[in-house]
Amino acid sequence: MPKKPLISIVDDDDLVREATKGLMKSLGFTAEAFPSAADFLTSHHLRRTACLIADVNMPGMTGPQLHDRLMALGNAIPTILITAYPDDGIRARALSAGVICYLTKPFDEDDLLVCIRAALVRREGG
Repeated sequence: MPKKPLISIVDDDDLVREATKGLMKSLGFTAEAFPSAADFLTSHHLRRTACLIADVNMPGMTGPQLHDRLMALGNAIPTILITAYPDDGIRARALSAGVICYLTKPFDEDDLLVCIRAALVRREGG
């Protein structure tokens, strides 16, 4: 039986992070959650992550910066950015840099699931 895809969530907001992790598990995925980009980057889950959900606005390293860092490291994890403060400029730059989706909090569960499916297809090279 193949392993369930690992969805990693990086968000400095405890409630959003834990709620998103719970949602991922309820949808049948394996999920891990991290309070910062640095915690994710030093995690042993980094290489196993099939899809990354990251907050745009975080102290230290932002979601877009995390995506850029992963790309620079040659670890192009399909990334979904989430934000409570939508910004068209950040959205355009992120999508042109290869981010799968840019969702505004509170996001719709179905919209997130569509993004995750697209991310997993990209991860598999589809």
